[in-house]
Amino acid sequence: MSSERVDYIAPWWAYWLHNFPHINLRFQSIDNSFKPEEENYQQSLIFLGCVAAAGLGLNLLGLAIYLSVLCCCRKEEEEDSKKGNSCCVTWSAVAAGLISCVAVGVGFYGNSETNDGVYQLTYSLYNANHTLGGVDSLVTNTMGSMESGLKQHLARLDEIFATRGDYVQTLHFMQQMADNVIKQLLGLPDLDQAQVDLAAIADQTSYVEYYRWLTYLLLLILDLVICLVACLGLAKQSRWLLTTMMVFGVLTLVLSWASLGADLASAVGTSDFCVAPDKYLMNQTKGLISSDIVHYYVYCSQTLRNPFQQSLTIFQRSLTTMQIQIQGLLQFAVPLFPTAERDLMGIQHLLNSSEASLHQLTALLDCRGLNKDYLDALVGVCYDGVEGLLYLCLFSVLAACAFSAMLCAIPRAWRQIASRERDYDDMDEEDPFNPRARRPGSQSNPNHTNVHSFCSYSSSMGSQSSLPPPAAQAVSNAPVSEYMNQTALFGGNPRYENVPLIGRGSPPPSIYTQQYRNRYSPSMRATYLSMTEDQIRHFGNDFQA
Repeated sequence: MSSERVDYIAPWWAYWLHNFPHINLRFQSIDNSFKPEEENYQQSLIFLGCVAAAGLGLNLLGLAIYLSVLCCCRKEEEEDSKKGNSCCVTWSAVAAGLISCVAVGVGFYGNSETNDGVYQLTYSLYNANHTLGGVDSLVTNTMGSMESGLKQHLARLDEIFATRGDYVQTLHFMQQMADNVIKQLLGLPDLDQAQVDLAAIADQTSYVEYYRWLTYLLLLILDLVICLVACLGLAKQSRWLLTTMMVFGVLTLVLSWASLGADLASAVGTSDFCVAPDKYLMNQTKGLISSDIVHYYVYCSQTLRNPFQQSLTIFQRSLTTMQIQIQGLLQFAVPLFPTAERDLMGIQHLLNSSEASLHQLTALLDCRGLNKDYLDALVGVCYDGVEGLLYLCLFSVLAACAFSAMLCAIPRAWRQIASRERDYDDMDEEDPFNPRARRPGSQSNPNHTNVHSFCSYSSSMGSQSSLPPPAAQAVSNAPVSEYMNQTALFGGNPRYENVPLIGRGSPPPSIYTQQYRNRYSPSMRATYLSMTEDQIRHFGNDFQA
C-alpha cells in the first residue's frame, strides 16, 4: 500500500538521523521505530542527551588540564616568549570571535527554520481541525432539522390530511425517508473527539514552540554579547572585565552543550517519526476511527474508494424521494387543503437546506483537503523543522568551540596584563624618562636623591671666581610646570635633549646634532668643562655617573 504513496518522501537527513544507534540507559540496542510512549524509546533519546553531557564533561576536563598546566608553567616562562604568547592570544581571540559570529548566524537561521516548520505544522493542524469541525457541525445541524423540524411539520400535516388516507400514507413514507437520513448520518464516524485532540495538540505545540524560540533567541544574543564584551576586555586590557566574561563563558559553554543534547534528541526522535509517519498515525487512531477511513485520508488516491460514498448516496436518494413527494402534495393536496401549504413549504425549505448541507459535507469529507493538510504538516516538521534542528546542533558545536578558545585565551591575556603591570611597577622612579617621574606625586618622594644643577648655579659671565655660594637647599629636577614651560618655549617634544642647559639640572649630552649645538653658547660649554676640584668637593658626587 505504501508503494502507491509518491507525494511525500522523507528527506535524506531524516534517514541519516533515523539510523543513529538507539541505546537505552542499560546500554541495550532497541528498535528505532517511533514509539514515544515506550520507556525504552524514551531512554534512547535520554541517552543522546547523556552523550552531550559526557562531551561537556570532557570539554571542562580539557580546559581544567589546560589551565593547570598554564599555572604550573607560569614561572618557567622566558622573556623572549612573550611576543609569541601575545600572538597566540591575539589569534585565539580572533578565531573565537569569528567562530562565535558564524555560530550566531547559523543559530539564527536554524531557529528561524525550526520556527517556520512548527508554524506550518500548527497551521495545518488548525486547518484540519476546522475541516473536522465543519463536518461535525453539518452532521449535527442536519440531524437536528430532521428530528425536530421535519417531525413537527409532519405531525401537523397528519392532522390536516386525516380524512385522506393516501396523503397520510405519503406522510408516513416521508417519515421513513427522514429516519433513513438520520441513520446514515449516525453511521458517519464521530470526529468530535479527533477534533478536540487536534486543537489541543496545536495549542500545546504553539505554546512550547514560542518559549523554545524565545529561549534560543536570548541564548544567541547572550553569546554575541559575551563575545563582544570579551573582545572589549582584551582591547582595554581590563582584568575584571575578562574575569566576568570568563565566568559567563563557562555558563554559556554549559548551555551550548545542553542545547546540543536537547536538539540532537529532538532531531532523532522527529526523524524516526518522519521515516514512517503513516504507520504511527494509523496506530494512534486504532480504536477511535476505522482503519479504512484513516487509510483513505493518508493515502489519498483516485483508486481508493471513499468509505462515506454509500452513506452519502443513500442520503442523496432519500432527499430526492422526499422532494418528489412534497412536489406531488403541493400540486394535488393544497387545492383541497389550503392550510397545509405552509407546512409543505416549510418541509420543502428544510429539504433544500439539507441538500446544500449534503453538498458541503461531500466536499469536506473528500480526502484531498485533509490529505493536503497532512502533507503540509509533514513537510513542515520533517523538512524545515528537522533541518532547523540540525543547524541548531551545528550552532551548539560551534559555540562550544568558540567559547573553549575564548576560555583558553583569557588566562593568557590575564598573565600578560599582570606581567606588564608588574614590569611597570618595577621601573626606576629616578629615571627621568619614566612617566611616573613626571607625576605630581613623584616630586614629594623622600627617597629621591636631590640633583644639583651646576649650570643653573653658574654665572652667565663664565667666570669661576664669580660663582656665588650654593643655596642652602638642594636644587631638584625641574617641576612639571617649569619643564612643560621650557618645552613649549623651545617648541620641542617633552624630552630632556630638547630642554636648554640652564635650569636643566644635568650636564648636556656629549653628542648633539648641529640643531642642538646651536642652542648652547661657547661660554656655557667652557663653564661646564672648567669645573675645578673645589666645585667637585662642594657638589659632591651628584654628577658622577
